Amino acid sequence: MDVLDLTRLQFAVVTIYHYLFVPLSISLAATAAGLELAWLRTGADKYRQLTRFVGGLLIVTFAVGVVTGLVQEFQFGLGWSNFARFYGDVFGPTLAVEGMLAFFLEATFLALWYFGWDRLPRAAHAATIAVVAVGTVLSAFIILAANSFMQNPVAYALDPATGRARLTSLAELLTNKVNLAAFPHTMAGAAMAGGALLLAIGAWRSRSAAAAASAVDVASAVDAASAVDAASAVDAASGVGAPSGVGAPSGEKAAFGTLARLGAWLTAVGGALTALTGDHLGKVITGVQPMKMAAAEALYATTTGAPFSVFALGGGGDGRPFFSIEVPYLLSILAKGSPGATVSGLDDLQAQYAAQYGPGSYVPMVPVAFWSFRLMIGVGMVAAAIAAAYLWTGRRGRTPHRLLVRVLPVLPLLPAAANTFGWLFTETARQPWLAFGLTTVADGLSPGLTRAEVIASLLGFTAVYGVLAVVWLRLVRRLASRPLDPAPATAERAATEPAPVY
Repeated sequence: MDVLDLTRLQFAVVTIYHYLFVPLSISLAATAAGLELAWLRTGADKYRQLTRFVGGLLIVTFAVGVVTGLVQEFQFGLGWSNFARFYGDVFGPTLAVEGMLAFFLEATFLALWYFGWDRLPRAAHAATIAVVAVGTVLSAFIILAANSFMQNPVAYALDPATGRARLTSLAELLTNKVNLAAFPHTMAGAAMAGGALLLAIGAWRSRSAAAAASAVDVASAVDAASAVDAASAVDAASGVGAPSGVGAPSGEKAAFGTLARLGAWLTAVGGALTALTGDHLGKVITGVQPMKMAAAEALYATTTGAPFSVFALGGGGDGRPFFSIEVPYLLSILAKGSPGATVSGLDDLQAQYAAQYGPGSYVPMVPVAFWSFRLMIGVGMVAAAIAAAYLWTGRRGRTPHRLLVRVLPVLPLLPAAANTFGWLFTETARQPWLAFGLTTVADGLSPGLTRAEVIASLLGFTAVYGVLAVVWLRLVRRLASRPLDPAPATAERAATEPAPVY
C-alpha cells in the first residue's frame, strides 16, 4: 500500500470507529429526554429510574464519541491538508460550529443534567437533557452538511485573490439537497442503533428480574408455610424484604420490560423510516453521482428498466458479473422512481467523465460498492425484523419467544454493522473524488507525508481505540448490570440526596 492508500485506510478506521458512538449518542439523548418528560407528565417513578439508567449509558457513550470526534476532525490537517487548505473556508465553518455545539452546548447541559438531579427544579432539569438531545441532532445536521459538500459541492466560489474556494452562502451549504435527504436517513439509522441497545439490555434485565421475582415468590411461600406470622408472609410475597438499594424484582421487571418495548419500537420504526428515507436518498444520489448507483448494481451497460441483483458473481479482469439473481425493474425504481427509467451504466459514465474531467479511471471499487450496499440493506432489515418479532410475540403481556430472547444480546451489532456498511458505500463509491467533480483523493493528500508516518499514526490510533473500546464495553456492561435507582424514601431525602454515579 502506498501513502495514499494508507492515508485512506487511516481515515476509514478513524471514521468508522467514531461513527459507532454517534448514532448511539443521538438516540440515547432523545430517549433520556423523552423518558424524563414522561416522568414529569405522569409522575410514574419507573420513568425517573429509566431516565437515570439511560442517562448513564449516554454519558459514557458521549465521552468516547467526543474524544474520537476530535481525532476525526484533525484528520483533515494530518492526512488531507491540501484539501483543507483549498476548501477550508467552505468546509471549516461546519466543523467549527459542530465542535462548539458538542463541547459548549451538549457537554455543558449534559453536566447540568447529571449534577442537577434533586438540585434544579424538575422542569428546568428536564430542559437540560432536552437541550442535549436537540444539540446532538443539530450537530449531526451540520456535520452532514460538510459531508454533503463532498458529495455535491455547492455554495462556493473561487477567490481570485487567494486562489482558494470561499463560502458564498451558509444557508445554501446547509440546505444542500444531499444533506436534506441524508439527514432523515441518518436519524432513522440512529434510532435503530440506540433502540437495539436498549432492547437488548431491557430484555436481558427483564428476564433476570423475572427469575429473581420467581425466587422471591418461592421463598415467600416457604415463609408462609412455616406460619411465622401472616404479616411477614404478606411482606415477603410483596417484595418488601428485598435488599436495600436493589429494588423489588417485580418492579425492575416492569421497568425493564418498558425499556425493552421502547427499544423494540425504536428499532422497528427506525428500520421502516430508514427504508423510506433511503429510497429518497438513492434518487437524489443518482442525480448528482450516477456513477455511485451504477457501481451499487455493477451495471456496466446503460439499461432501460434496469433490474436489481440480489446476488451476483463476477470474474475476469474487470469483475463484470457472469451470474446474478435479479428483481426486474427494481434498480430503475430505486434510482429514478419509474420501472421504465433508463439508468446509466459504468462504461458510458466512464467515457463521459474522461471527456469532461480528463484522462483517468473514474470507476470506483465495484465489488465493495456492490456488497456494502446490499449488506447495509440486508443487515438493517434483519435488525428491524427481530425487533418487530419481539413486539409481536410479546404483545398483550405475553412472554417473547425464548429463542428470540437468546439472540437479542447480539442485536446491537446489526444496526452498527448496517451503519458501517452504509458509510463504506457512501465514501468508497464516490472514489476517486474527494469532493465530487472538483478534487480527487490524490490531489487532497498532505504533501511530504511518508509511509512510516502514516503507519505509525495508524497503529497508534488503532491501539488507543482498542483500549477505548474495551473501556466503553466494560462501563456499559457495568451500568447495564446495576440495579435501578430506588425511589426516595422521603421528600427531605429527595431534596438532599446527590445524584448516583450512573
